[in-house]
Amino acid sequence: MRKILFLAVFALASAVTYAGGYRVGVQGQRALAMGHTGVAVVNSAELGFFNPSGLVYLENQLTISAGVSAVFAEVAWQNETTGAVARTDNPVGTPFYFNASYKINDWVAVGLSVTTPYGSTVEWEDDWEGSHLVNNIALQAIYIQPLVSVKVAEWFSVGGGPIYVTGAVNFNRNLSRTLTDIDGNRANVTVDASGVNEWGWSASAMFTATDDLRIGVNYRSEIIMNAEGGEADFENVPNTPVNGLDQLTDTTFDAQLPLPAELTVGLSYQFNEKWLLAFDFNRTFWSVYESLDITFGNGRVSSNPRAYEDSNTWRFGAQYTATDKLTLRAGYYLDESPVQPGYFAPETPRNDSMGFTAGLSLEVTSRLAIDASFAYIRFDEVDASYDQYVDENGQNVPFGGTYKSVAFIPGLGVTYKL
Repeated sequence: MRKILFLAVFALASAVTYAGGYRVGVQGQRALAMGHTGVAVVNSAELGFFNPSGLVYLENQLTISAGVSAVFAEVAWQNETTGAVARTDNPVGTPFYFNASYKINDWVAVGLSVTTPYGSTVEWEDDWEGSHLVNNIALQAIYIQPLVSVKVAEWFSVGGGPIYVTGAVNFNRNLSRTLTDIDGNRANVTVDASGVNEWGWSASAMFTATDDLRIGVNYRSEIIMNAEGGEADFENVPNTPVNGLDQLTDTTFDAQLPLPAELTVGLSYQFNEKWLLAFDFNRTFWSVYESLDITFGNGRVSSNPRAYEDSNTWRFGAQYTATDKLTLRAGYYLDESPVQPGYFAPETPRNDSMGFTAGLSLEVTSRLAIDASFAYIRFDEVDASYDQYVDENGQNVPFGGTYKSVAFIPGLGVTYKL
């Protein structure tokens, strides 16, 4: 029973996304259009997320960048041995961002960044082959960060600030592969936790090597989200004892979800008046996610190994100033999965991927520009399994198959300068 209780909620920290693990790589239309580069690019208040130290280099006293994207993602699963197939029917995700910068003088700027770097949703078909692992899950984390940017010298600046994170999760799965009530309804559990709040921080620097070359570095700290007093709601549990499963009643739970630290370094080069080139390297320290520990209201404690490993992302971008009113962008990135063999669960069917991006900015007035981007994410097809599931009889039952994933992400934003 202890293992069943744990497995009923171990997917608390999992979701289908389009960056490593449950990381959401959509924090600005201009940056995303350039392959999500931005740590050394000074072209908007999107720097509030990518590199706060660069805010002091923005030309205008007030700069605001805000936008939203629509994520159309799908995962298909097939077991070639049995012929079973399943496909997700995910609602459209809408990650958003708001960044503002205000220059106090030539040496100091302050700002505010609100972003959604973690979270997504996945909905599999009810009672599909892997429903004992997950039916559906929704995860959200919002980062709110006040910022300061200081120019230490004409060629060097630093910046950063505290990060306040607020999040929520809702998850449903069947209790086992076969368990039903007397009417044949599958026994399942829904866990829900909201109002989960924690603090972190970021620090950054920007070095202007020449008039054309900038180098940037940004670090965001690890944040451990502590879900306390969440609700676990059990439904359709049979009255007849089945290995103790009749004892399952609604209770509370505590759990921890790590949002890993990130280090990004990169450069931008103004090749000529028309062309700007950029490169970012991102290291996400996913190894902090070793296991998910759950403490239930009845005092039971369970843990499940996740064994994530640190992963890298290589990003390349280009910006072309076509006219005084129109700027075009394109990019590419290669994103590694942190999931190791034997831990590939349908809550995080996340394999290596390539992102192809493009976009533009159109100046409507001297103060207002419309920013648009589009990303096509191509995931490697993978034959993989999750080998950690233990059923109600104490038997280890691996679950595997072939996963195919794809995502399309159009986005729209505005940049306002004063």
